[in-house]
Amino acid sequence: QAFFCLLLCVPWGSSCPRSCQCTEQAGAKAVLCSSQHLEEIPKDIPKDAVFLKLDANSITKIPSNAFRHLSHLEELDLAAFKGVAAGLRTLDLSSNRIRSIPKEALLALNAKLRLANNPWHCECALQEVLWEARLDPDSVQDITCHTAPREEYVGKPLLQVLDAGVNFCSVRQRTMDVAMFITMFGWFAMVIVYVICYVRHNQEDTCKHVEYLKSLPSTQ
Repeated sequence: QAFFCLLLCVPWGSSCPRSCQCTEQAGAKAVLCSSQHLEEIPKDIPKDAVFLKLDANSITKIPSNAFRHLSHLEELDLAAFKGVAAGLRTLDLSSNRIRSIPKEALLALNAKLRLANNPWHCECALQEVLWEARLDPDSVQDITCHTAPREEYVGKPLLQVLDAGVNFCSVRQRTMDVAMFITMFGWFAMVIVYVICYVRHNQEDTCKHVEYLKSLPSTQ
């Protein structure tokens, strides 16, 4: 969101939907249509838009070809689609430049989703979308890993990677477990070092006290 706030500071000279703000920074063009009481997706979204925000509106339907002309689209805020009409049968987001989509927004849709031919980043979030969202079975094989945690998965269909036994969500969990183990080990090591230092310090004090007592004149 901070990135979009920065974008607001830079005007965009090309055409822009009347109810939206269009900005640009470092060549990334954004169309910001948040909270504009929109009931449908603007038809005149510039085809070179990279970011599109449509949250906090009253959109009730999405044409299946609503985003087909947005070949440069990389980030799409789908919060506005949680209340779409149940009659929507297909939402086609294929052949764009979308890297990731929050599963929470997609799961609220009754539409069949087409997500093929995008530069997807294969991770736990995308895996959950594949497992839980209503994807068009004819396009699932074309969901390919453009980037991934391991180089060997790049260029392969996500379904093929998962069929091979890879679980991106368990990888994330293992990473968290390792981090927690390292943290706990660090604290444990600190406690051990403290105990050792404490014992040695007491031993040194005891030795000094014994030597002091030996140095005292004998009373006999």
